[in-house]
Amino acid sequence: MHTESRRGADRAVRGSYAVGDERRLRILDTAVEHFAQRGFHASSLARIAKDAGLTQGGLLHHFRSKEDLLVQVLERAEQHDKERFFARPSESAAAHYRTLLHLVAHNAARPGRTRMFNLLAAEAGDPAHPAHAYFHRRYAELASMASDTLRRAVAQGELKPDVDIPAVIDETVAVMDGLQLRWALAPRDFDMADRFRAYADRLLRAITRAGTGLPAT
Repeated sequence: MHTESRRGADRAVRGSYAVGDERRLRILDTAVEHFAQRGFHASSLARIAKDAGLTQGGLLHHFRSKEDLLVQVLERAEQHDKERFFARPSESAAAHYRTLLHLVAHNAARPGRTRMFNLLAAEAGDPAHPAHAYFHRRYAELASMASDTLRRAVAQGELKPDVDIPAVIDETVAVMDGLQLRWALAPRDFDMADRFRAYADRLLRAITRAGTGLPAT
C-alpha cells in the first residue's frame, strides 16, 4: 500500500507540473499577441491573464511581473531560434547567409512573434525599457557570431581579404530589420524571404573571391 500510495503521489506531482507548464506556455503565447499588437507599455497584465483563461493572480503565480513576462517571452523565442538555426557554427559565409535566409522565411511564417519583435525593438531604444538590455545583448551576440564566421571565410580564402566585416554585419542586420518592417505593413504583398535572398546573393557576389552568389537551397 505504501508503494502504491507513493506512486500515486508521484503521478499527481507530474500531472501538476504538466498543468503548470501548459499554463505557462499559454500565457507566453498570449503575451506574444498582446505585445505584438500594443507594445509593452500599452499591454495590460490583467487582459493577458484574461485572454489566457486565468486570473491576474494566477498569471503572477508563474511570472513575477509584466517585466518578467516580457523577458521570458523574448528569451523563449531566442532559445527556439538558437536551437533551430544556430546550434552549430556555419562552415562558410555562404552557409551563414543561407541560414539567415531560412530564419527570414521562418519569421514570415510566424507573424505574431515577428510583429512583436519589431515593436519591442523600437520601444527598447529607450534605456529605461525592460527589454533594452536584452536587445543590446542580442545584437552584440549576433554580431560576434557573424564576425567569427566571416573572419574564418577570409582566412580560408572564400572572402576577399579587404572585406570590411563590421560594415557587412551592420548592413546585413539593417537589411533584415528593414525588410521585417516593410513586410509588417503588407505581409501578403511583400515577399520578405525573396527580397533577402536577392540581397544576400548580391552581397556574396561582391565580397567572395570567386564572385559566387548565394547557393541554391
